[in-house]
Amino acid sequence: MRRLAVVTVALGLTFGGSSVLAQEHASGEKKAGVEKEESFAEKHELELKWVNFLLLAGLIGYFIGKNAGPFFAARSAGIRKDMDESLRQRQEAEAKAADVDCRLANLEKDIAALRGQSETEAQAETERMAQQTEAEIAKIQAHAEQEIASAGKAARMALKRYSAELAMGLAEQKVRARMTPDNEDALVQGFVRNLKP
Repeated sequence: MRRLAVVTVALGLTFGGSSVLAQEHASGEKKAGVEKEESFAEKHELELKWVNFLLLAGLIGYFIGKNAGPFFAARSAGIRKDMDESLRQRQEAEAKAADVDCRLANLEKDIAALRGQSETEAQAETERMAQQTEAEIAKIQAHAEQEIASAGKAARMALKRYSAELAMGLAEQKVRARMTPDNEDALVQGFVRNLKP
């Protein structure tokens, strides 16, 4: 590309110099009035325009070639990077969507499992409460039986005491009814005799 630019510049300088000569020559011939040379000057001028155009096109081509390659390479790299990023994001979105679909598919199973687990826990809690209630009832019954037994024992003791008091009272009444002053003297003398050795 550089060689093309150098060749184009060289041609431009060569034909540019001859353009000036041709213009002087053309003006001299015009003064002379030669028609043949006018057509030659016009032809030569057209050639110079083409050379100038080629020189300008070469310079533009050189600068485009120099700057366009890196520009388009950077642009291609940016596009490739954007495409890779969008592909990565698409794959992430598809993975998330697949995960959500999987969760939704398993949601019914999870709900059934949670229901089963809650039913099992509720049944276990009911059984535990029933066992605890039975244990409390057994404790209350045992305590009541102990209270009843204790109350019965106390009542029997009170009854025995009352019976003994009644028996003692009756015996005392009988003894007093049979006790006469003579019997009292005989008892006292017998007691005193037993005291003597």
